[in-house]
Amino acid sequence: MIATPTNLAMIELHDLCRLFGTTRAVDHVSFSVPRGSVFGYIGPNGAGKTTSMRILATLELPTSGDALVDGLSSVNDPDRVRGRLGFMPDGFGTYSDTNCVEYLDFFARSYGLVGRDRTRRLRYVMQFTGLEPLAMKPIRGLSKGMRQRLCLGRALIHDPPVLVLDEPAAGLDPRARIELRQIIRSLAAEGKTILISSHILTELAEMCDRLGIIERGQLLATGSVDEIRQNLQPDRQVRLKVASSVEAAVELLSKHTSVHSVTAIDHTITFKLEGTETEQIAVLHHLCDARVEVLEYSGQQNSLEDVFLEITKGIVQ
Repeated sequence: MIATPTNLAMIELHDLCRLFGTTRAVDHVSFSVPRGSVFGYIGPNGAGKTTSMRILATLELPTSGDALVDGLSSVNDPDRVRGRLGFMPDGFGTYSDTNCVEYLDFFARSYGLVGRDRTRRLRYVMQFTGLEPLAMKPIRGLSKGMRQRLCLGRALIHDPPVLVLDEPAAGLDPRARIELRQIIRSLAAEGKTILISSHILTELAEMCDRLGIIERGQLLATGSVDEIRQNLQPDRQVRLKVASSVEAAVELLSKHTSVHSVTAIDHTITFKLEGTETEQIAVLHHLCDARVEVLEYSGQQNSLEDVFLEITKGIVQ
């Protein structure tokens, strides 16, 4: 992903710290999220994700550093930040005897929406979250997935440009998770900037433009999945299957300057390759030019789960 200038960032954490006694819940964390992108915040329980998000959402004060939303400080200008940000916590309270539209209408009024603007916004949020058929249903009768949609609707009711979503897919069934992922990508396509934490790493890899991995309050890595993977493992693992001439293929590969650790079992050859996909293509061309009969040729890279396990140590504080 092409780097975006800082002045286009909608979320910025600058050397953010939060201490609880001697525990550094957030330890000098800095990153930025460009407008219209989805940033995945990954870390084990107790890593500092929720504390960072609460500071950004003006619900917690940092010990030092700052968190900015659309250039506004959550520390020095919290009222204006609240108007620019929608926060979906990992747990939220509801009024069990109210129905969906009453619940959202309450928050619309809290944000100062009146008259036709409030009616129009309520109608849009109910439609966008798929809650229209359940408008008059008491909240106590909603499924977990519908409650999550309702909480997302509450975060969207004042049409904020920035969304902070803390574990929005927790406890959802597979279909509800897929639908939530589609909603988040739709919001990003509309230009909203989204910071999302989740323990479901495969889904983050699919929906996020960039990621940040945090443990014990420290940000260990940031970037796209490919960038983080490349920094950890600059060598690509490549699998090659040939119809014949295994020895000739091994000899050709061993002479290539970007190839090492060549092994062959029957007609399957594996090797490590230094460089990008362009270098991987060049090696394939080299094999074909030498008339090696290639049946399969594929690069194998670690999943986001593998990357997470390699970067983090599983230490809690």
